[in-house]
Amino acid sequence: MKVSGGRVQGKGVVLGLVDVTDPDQVFPLIGSELAIKRSQLKPTARDEFYWSQLIGLTVINLNDETLGQVDSLLETGAHDVLLVKDKERKTEQLIPFVMEEVVQLVDLDKGLIQVDWELDY
Repeated sequence: MKVSGGRVQGKGVVLGLVDVTDPDQVFPLIGSELAIKRSQLKPTARDEFYWSQLIGLTVINLNDETLGQVDSLLETGAHDVLLVKDKERKTEQLIPFVMEEVVQLVDLDKGLIQVDWELDY
């Protein structure tokens, strides 16, 4: 479908669609997911990342111990949180995504996030 316009409204997006003019055409689409091509995303500033860039990255701590891989992210009032899963140890950790305080390095080319976090937190 082609988008004719749109705006952010609350936590969602309201879109106008080309050739969709009748409310009966719209009702089945309410709550649908919106997808765009990666090439359509605006470039991020330094130390800013799209969540899709972080999912799957390996997380290590300052001792070079592997904590796991980023499975997903959660939005909280204060900051975003990484859900890091280690399949071998069968563990999950919630790690605040706070640059320079907890997150020391994000290297997208190496697929790595380094955090100031211990294995047993």
